[in-house]
Amino acid sequence: MSAYIIRRLLYLVPTVLGVCLITFLLFNVVTTGEAIAKQRLGQHATQEQIESYLKTHGYDKPLLIRFFINLKDLLTFNFGRSEVTHQKITTMLWNGMWPSLSLMVPAFFFTLFVAISIALFTALYRNTFLDRSTVVLCIIGMSVPFLAYIILGQYILGYKLKYFPVTGYEWGLGVFKFLILPGLIYTAASLGSDVRFYRTVVLDEINQDYVRTARAKGLSPNTILFKHILKNAMIPIITRVVVALPFLYMGSLLLEDFYGIPGLGAMALNAIDGNDFAVIKAITFIGAILYVLANLAGDILYALVDPRVEFK
Repeated sequence: MSAYIIRRLLYLVPTVLGVCLITFLLFNVVTTGEAIAKQRLGQHATQEQIESYLKTHGYDKPLLIRFFINLKDLLTFNFGRSEVTHQKITTMLWNGMWPSLSLMVPAFFFTLFVAISIALFTALYRNTFLDRSTVVLCIIGMSVPFLAYIILGQYILGYKLKYFPVTGYEWGLGVFKFLILPGLIYTAASLGSDVRFYRTVVLDEINQDYVRTARAKGLSPNTILFKHILKNAMIPIITRVVVALPFLYMGSLLLEDFYGIPGLGAMALNAIDGNDFAVIKAITFIGAILYVLANLAGDILYALVDPRVEFK
């Protein structure tokens, strides 16, 4: 297993270099330095101001030299300073990561637990009124825009009933009262698609031959469902979870914006609005690296939950 992990980590080297190259092309070739300067300084900026901006940010150097400078900065996590707030971007990322994770990690895993539980329950009673009703509710839930959940949650649960604060955030243990409502909104908006996916996965396993063999041996439905079906359904479940995990550090852009949570999602929106390309580049790079590492973790988990998958 150790040899497999080391080999996969070595495979990540060209992938990370490719991420650095794509990031560099996005902010240096697709979007030229002069275009970035005009967006930062305004369309009425003089040529002298533009040239000064290009020189200050290294756009006057040859493209190849800029690439290697950019590569060194990314690999050493030296993202520089924000062009809007003038703070160190690493400090901004560190401070913004915790509010995002404090919101998204509990909400994500709570949603995962509830969705899988409902999917198993409905699959056990498939083709009944309960199963069909759940599918209809899931479709209705998927049809409602995410923004509608946010507005209704703020208005009804926050403003009218006053169960939760409408917006705000504070550091320390008092933060939980500000995270419950956006967490519930995330769960409500995500359950429809999650339940339908996991229900389909479970139903695919229920129709396999080993389930009929287990029934013929007289095993109870609960034993078959939780010991055999759920275990064999873990591969697609892990795949879906692994794809989502890298994005948790970013939080939810809309939730953080509407509920005043100072996470990376809100930071990304502010960077886009303010044309803060240094922050956008840093967030893009970190997200890509986390996605690559999550795929590696997924491959390892496949072998742990399914003996048919081997480390080679």
